[in-house]
Amino acid sequence: MGAYYVYILRCNDGTFYTGYTNNLKRRLKEHNNGKSKYCRGRRLPVKIEHFEIFKTQKSAMSREIEIKKMSRREKLKLIRINSNKV
Repeated sequence: MGAYYVYILRCNDGTFYTGYTNNLKRRLKEHNNGKSKYCRGRRLPVKIEHFEIFKTQKSAMSREIEIKKMSRREKLKLIRINSNKV
């Protein structure tokens, strides 16, 4: 059983995109190659700002929904808090 990742990407124009996947490396590559339906054209390249690891798809989906409901300010706060942990 693999891991599921919930992530926040920041596009080149400053917008955020949140999602979940079981293959974060492939998803990031899709975004940066313009093959994602969400970040295309002027929004490229994307940079991963935050990610969390979950054991089940259900828990990853729940967290993704929580993050999508957050305001931009709350997302920036989440990114700052986690960047200070490193």
